[in-house]
Amino acid sequence: MFSADNHPAPGPGRSKATIPVGVLYSVSGQYGGIGREMLNGIMLAIEEVNASKNFNFTLAPVIYDPGCNLDNYYRHCHDLLYRHGVKHIVGCYTSASRKLILPLVEGANALLWHTARYEGFESSNHVMYLGAVPNQHVLPMLDYVINHYPAEIYHVGSDYIWSEEIDRIIRDALDARGGTLVHSRFLALGDTEVEQVILDIIRRRPPVIMVTLVGISAYRFYRVWKTMERQHEFLRSSSIARLSLTLCESEVAMVGADALEGYLVSAVYFQSIDNEQNRRFVRCYRRRFGENAAPTVDAEAAWMCGHFLAKGINRCGSDETSAVREAVYAESLSAPNGITRINRENNHASLTPRLARLGDDGRFHLLWQSPGPVIPDPWLTWSDFTL
Repeated sequence: MFSADNHPAPGPGRSKATIPVGVLYSVSGQYGGIGREMLNGIMLAIEEVNASKNFNFTLAPVIYDPGCNLDNYYRHCHDLLYRHGVKHIVGCYTSASRKLILPLVEGANALLWHTARYEGFESSNHVMYLGAVPNQHVLPMLDYVINHYPAEIYHVGSDYIWSEEIDRIIRDALDARGGTLVHSRFLALGDTEVEQVILDIIRRRPPVIMVTLVGISAYRFYRVWKTMERQHEFLRSSSIARLSLTLCESEVAMVGADALEGYLVSAVYFQSIDNEQNRRFVRCYRRRFGENAAPTVDAEAAWMCGHFLAKGINRCGSDETSAVREAVYAESLSAPNGITRINRENNHASLTPRLARLGDDGRFHLLWQSPGPVIPDPWLTWSDFTL
């Protein structure tokens, strides 16, 4: 155990204590691009913590790349916990990977710092959830759509827990508002055979398309849609509302802005947020990862995990799970997305919802943002679908 009492602030000739931190992100494989953004975020945070004189310890990352393979997530998590002795793991993108390693994390009395937007309906004492839950990104998107477009949505997503749960939430919210989920299509993770889905969209002619595809399936969908526009006038129509709950800045660079112009995206962070904290974050991110690097909502969430972890350790003087968890409840972070706190009731973060549209310049332009952070409701127990 690290203890501030045993390790006073270092002076001349005195070294800082070292605390290992597990990092478990897939930076290769079908959604490796998003994993790379998350890895960038946590590494930037760790480097900032280690360079700060405010902490009498350093964080030592122990990095594993599962390569989008669920078996590897389990094996690498086991190594982190029992071979390297880490008490804190920052990682996971898909809900399938989080749910797979959660019993390991709980059994070892460790803490998983989870950064991805996810479907909610979970609250573990051994997870700190820094990604948005549906009342912070799905419901704000639906409110906007219902107020501006016909409430008839065609949903295409990847065939795993997150997209399937989001589909259920969309259906319930539309039912409560007199709308319709026209159809739902799910593609296996990594499936790039998207032509038939797009042809089905053309046949049904829905006014609103919701995309929750991830990784290479999403990139292929966007590109093929753009190619098929030449033969199908419906796909070129400006009256179609195209929505995404996953699209982010780094993916725009990979896919090409010409294929994505006009997409409406819901997230708690965009690079275009105009506040001093974000301007500093973007400067630091580009200085570390290159002038063309574009921080994303995933990178920002991972960055927050690193800083919350450091604040918690510093406050309680220990890296013990229960002590850090309790200490973090008393902390707040002036983050790029706004003032962020982690709620004692469910271990989820209060975050500020935003909607943005991708312009022809390849940038997300904010259309709307919440007046302040929204308290997380992972179980959707008090969120009103009829608003």
